[in-house]
Amino acid sequence: MAGINSHAVGPEGGARALVLPGQVVLVLQGGGALGAYQAGVYEALHEAGIEPEWVIGTSIGAINGALIAGNPPEKRLECLRAFWKSVEQSASGNMPELFLTALGNAMLNWITMAAGIPSFCTPNPLALFGQHALLGIENAAYYTTAPLRHTLAKLMDLDYINTRHTRLTLCGVKICSGEMAYFDSREETIAMEHILASGALPPAFPAVRIKDDYYWDGGIYSNTPLEAVLEDNPRRDSLIFTVDVWNPEGPVPETLWQVVAREKDIRYASRANSHLARQKQIHHLRHVILELAKALPENVRACPPIQELASWGCKTTMHVVRLIASGLSGEDWLKDIDFGAAHICARWQAGYADTRRMLDLAPWTRPVDPIEGVVIHGGVAGAAAALP
Repeated sequence: MAGINSHAVGPEGGARALVLPGQVVLVLQGGGALGAYQAGVYEALHEAGIEPEWVIGTSIGAINGALIAGNPPEKRLECLRAFWKSVEQSASGNMPELFLTALGNAMLNWITMAAGIPSFCTPNPLALFGQHALLGIENAAYYTTAPLRHTLAKLMDLDYINTRHTRLTLCGVKICSGEMAYFDSREETIAMEHILASGALPPAFPAVRIKDDYYWDGGIYSNTPLEAVLEDNPRRDSLIFTVDVWNPEGPVPETLWQVVAREKDIRYASRANSHLARQKQIHHLRHVILELAKALPENVRACPPIQELASWGCKTTMHVVRLIASGLSGEDWLKDIDFGAAHICARWQAGYADTRRMLDLAPWTRPVDPIEGVVIHGGVAGAAAALP
């Protein structure tokens, strides 16, 4: 578990001291195949000797998070690689290479939509009865995720998660109330249903029942679950690596195809910039309250009403390190189902490279204004990788 002083591997492979200003938290967005970028981020952190004390994820972020929290540090990369290898898509070996090159990733995406991914999801035959058939909430989906349950069971240990070596928080949405739910290993026992619920994106995947409620993917409510750590109780000084696989910024689209892609980026980026600005303001006010309380005479501070007001103050500092995937040049609005082997590799490498650059900069080691509660580092996507 990462402490205040850890070690990072320098550019020449030598070890150097790396100061970490509090608990290390990893926050992972949803985004299907784009989640390979998150695996690359974790590899760079792991290589630097930094292991998260808390992982928060939704959708593919919940799956990556469970693979991290569900294994001891020495097995995490191995299990992440095994999972992403299992979901790689490839066209038939009998297809002429020239034909596949001409079609590009469109062929692989068509295969994914038509046949699913054997280790992740397969078509639900009940969906053939049509959109108005009364299938029941747990069958009303185009695919079944039963294969994912078996894949994860082989690659992670729920008992390890529930012994709380690494805190894990998964995000889902209650279908009937529309409220966000946080499944937190600090508060409850995590089961496979919690992981599947967090990745149950409708209408592709079916809802998951947990006790008396049904849940869908938390990404349809908020795909960047940063609030879970910024509003935690009690708050702690933190170094938060938030990994965004959807870029909120982009060029003006000029075709219908580009319009659909840009709309999807904006929707699943989930107003991350405005949420962060709001949290920054809230935590600034918490620090102001604390300073005002300290300025009061001691006999006034001792009054119960003043103590109640002062309790809204806070002295913690949250360093938020934003790692935003710029994406691959040439990808389109179906990029989240683009599980082509070469593209998974490219995204993984991009996440690794972006994180190595951030670790080399270590911006959290620079002096900050003590009145600021949330300090944001980064937020600019790295250079786009080229599709192989």
